Amino acid sequence: MRSISLILAALTLVAGSAAAAPAPPSAADLTKAPAIQDVSLSPDGKHMVALTSPDGEALDITVWSTVALSAQPTRVGSKFMRFLGVSFLKNDRLLVTAVQPLTIQGTPQHLVKQYITDLEGKSFTPLLPDRSVGSELEDSYNQLRTGVLISTLPKDPRHVLVEDERLDSEGDVDAVDVYDGTVARVMKGSEKYDGYLVDMNGEVRARSYLDTDDGKVFIGQQYRDSATGEWVDLFRSYGKDRDVTSIVGFTADPNVILIQAYEGADKAGIFEYDVKLKKIIEPAFQHKMFDARSVVFSRAAQDNGQLLGFRYAADTTRVYWIDGHMAALQRAAEHALGVADVPMTWVDPGTGLTAKIPVASGATVDFISRSDDFRFAIFEKSGPRQPPEYYLLADGKMSLLGKSRPWIDPSSLGDTKLVEYPARDGLMIPAFLTTPPASFGPGPYPTLIEPHGGPWARDELDWDVTGWIQYFASRGYAVLQPQFRGSEGWGARLWRAGDREWGQKMQDDNDDGVKWLIAQKIADPKRVAIFGYSYGGYAALAASIRPNGLYQCAISGAGAGDLSRFVEATYDSRFGREYQMPTVAGLNPLEHVRDVQIPVLLYTGDHDVTVDPVESRSFAAQARAAGKDVRLVEIHDMGHQITFWTPDMATQQLNLIDGYLKTGCKPGGL
Repeated sequence: MRSISLILAALTLVAGSAAAAPAPPSAADLTKAPAIQDVSLSPDGKHMVALTSPDGEALDITVWSTVALSAQPTRVGSKFMRFLGVSFLKNDRLLVTAVQPLTIQGTPQHLVKQYITDLEGKSFTPLLPDRSVGSELEDSYNQLRTGVLISTLPKDPRHVLVEDERLDSEGDVDAVDVYDGTVARVMKGSEKYDGYLVDMNGEVRARSYLDTDDGKVFIGQQYRDSATGEWVDLFRSYGKDRDVTSIVGFTADPNVILIQAYEGADKAGIFEYDVKLKKIIEPAFQHKMFDARSVVFSRAAQDNGQLLGFRYAADTTRVYWIDGHMAALQRAAEHALGVADVPMTWVDPGTGLTAKIPVASGATVDFISRSDDFRFAIFEKSGPRQPPEYYLLADGKMSLLGKSRPWIDPSSLGDTKLVEYPARDGLMIPAFLTTPPASFGPGPYPTLIEPHGGPWARDELDWDVTGWIQYFASRGYAVLQPQFRGSEGWGARLWRAGDREWGQKMQDDNDDGVKWLIAQKIADPKRVAIFGYSYGGYAALAASIRPNGLYQCAISGAGAGDLSRFVEATYDSRFGREYQMPTVAGLNPLEHVRDVQIPVLLYTGDHDVTVDPVESRSFAAQARAAGKDVRLVEIHDMGHQITFWTPDMATQQLNLIDGYLKTGCKPGGL
């Protein structure tokens, strides 16, 4: 094998074909299945697998030989399920995730299941075998929950570790033979335990559980002593505190583990923790401005478990590499693919500290897979105006494997950047602003405010898989994605500031974003609409009720129109009752239907089991009875999560929103 220095010295990019003339992408262009996605290499580097689509609708598993990439690959399709993901378990065995709609006792559901197959797709066997345990209802439950992969066990040529979720064996850890399908229980558990982690030797060494202490619910983290095999309690994170400490990895020292914790700070960090002394030794990774998210370990057989780097939440998810080879490959790939950061002055919402931070300029490069010997590696280049592209590094040369959406010209898309603006109480609100292509002039533009779902979630500076952002930016709209208080991933202060502020200060943050855009001469004050999905759909309904005159219309996708239902859902969970339910309070749209000020479009999927379609139906019915301009559309067979959408369902949403903005958004359309 060539040394890493020679590979880097010889690294070149094999250029692709010239771009086509710019044209705004259609709804189908943005929503049909990518031509290629989910690319990875086998551990020995002999094969590569991806999901590919020949027609923008169906998804196939495609397997290539890396030494003969120009040869005809093996393609595996299915008429009965839709593939969601594929990866290598062993050199010649794949793990496939698939979904299919089904109805259980009259309730529409989506069955998401994992299968093991060979490189030719000759047979598909469930990761854990189906079995009957009693009643029809229990068997249906087992259909929906089978097993969760814990480890591919890189040092074991035949087995993987799986957490059992089936009734009568829930919480067990099983060794599954990927060749003959036999299952052997490695560790007896119970429904109480989950979240198992293994060390670099493939031994189960950590788990989590839910319990109560004097009536107070907590998540417990346990460590398994490598010498005695006994489970030892290390941390208890009480729901009411919303400050979870988690075990995230192991070191070569059996007495030192890695944990994620806040330790009184606004940002989560990764720390070395001594399990014998039960105390933190020192920080392993901390960032003053952003949360540390997770740890990156090697999965190669020869150095399985070696610490390579840390992921953290910045403008997008970034990796701080501590491994020299990985850091050098990352830099070389970015140089070869023409990707660089630009500096930005950032005011931290949590601490008020100001600093220069690197922000992606157009795209980022992610290291997504490699062979154990480093001979082959795969990189993904993507960004808000850059549909993902996949590149193979082989023998010192970087070549384009494929573009996820080669039919889209990035120059036809809007430009997205990270921004900040002050809320009316002075709290800094991060946001992502997408402006139209230069051909639309300097503005002001018709503008969409798009609050994200969750609300405990966040957006990132990356390609939008829904198509919502670029569809409208490419047609002359400015789009703002406020990271309103209550958003996770920007520090504890911003997150906690959303407590009990639904439709109130959380909504003020969206409105203050509009006012900031108007002051910046980006938004036309007479042409602003709000659109959101899930919690964002709730925010759109709240905006239709608040009498501030900022929006010409509101569009609510799968919106939680009845806040009491969300409170009930959190109450039904023992942990949610103390962890999230106390934070959910504020404006209930269903109780204020008569106060609707502007036209409203609601749409929902009739297979949505996360936000019951009855919420949209009730809001629409009561609004119409009150003489309000409200329209409701239901999309057949659609579930809540994008996992459960077909390309046609996603296309329907874009066309529906676009048509409504043109004709239903008053006065005279947006």
